[in-house]
Amino acid sequence: MSGDELLEAMCDAAYLEGDFVLRSGRRSRYYLDKFRFETRPDLLEALGARIAHAVCELEPSAVRLASPELGAVPLAAAASISSRLPFLIVRKEAKRYGTAKRIEGLFESGELVCLVEDVVTSGGAAVSTVEALREVGLECRNAVCVVDREEGGVDALARHAVRLHPLFRASEFTQLHKSAAKAHG
Repeated sequence: MSGDELLEAMCDAAYLEGDFVLRSGRRSRYYLDKFRFETRPDLLEALGARIAHAVCELEPSAVRLASPELGAVPLAAAASISSRLPFLIVRKEAKRYGTAKRIEGLFESGELVCLVEDVVTSGGAAVSTVEALREVGLECRNAVCVVDREEGGVDALARHAVRLHPLFRASEFTQLHKSAAKAHG
């Protein structure tokens, strides 16, 4: 699936208009429902391959991928299968039972990981994930996300010495949606 075909399929599946409150607390007139593209095998497979390719290009020395729970986990799993790199799941907080871990998966301190994210708005969840990775001695200097909403995430991560590399930008979705609406109406 080409980049344009993937963008169009994701827009058809996940672009919603209305009045939405984002994780950051901001309001938006549109929403990209990541679960509408992450739960479709055709889109998840294509995104996993694209993320794996981006990681290979941007962070060829990475030995693992990492993702925050919940939304980015299917993407990290798909990219892991495509790249053959193992991945870590970073919880919002350590669980209170069993192993009581915040980071799930095997790793060794000092390893280089690449962060995988779904939709980045202000970058708060991504920054929290990077901090958790660094707390256990992992190195993270690049992040690949499916969509950058272009609302400060790049700058927030840059302040933590992490470069954000989006596969798509929100402006591409809004432009495509406007063009499709104009063509149909």
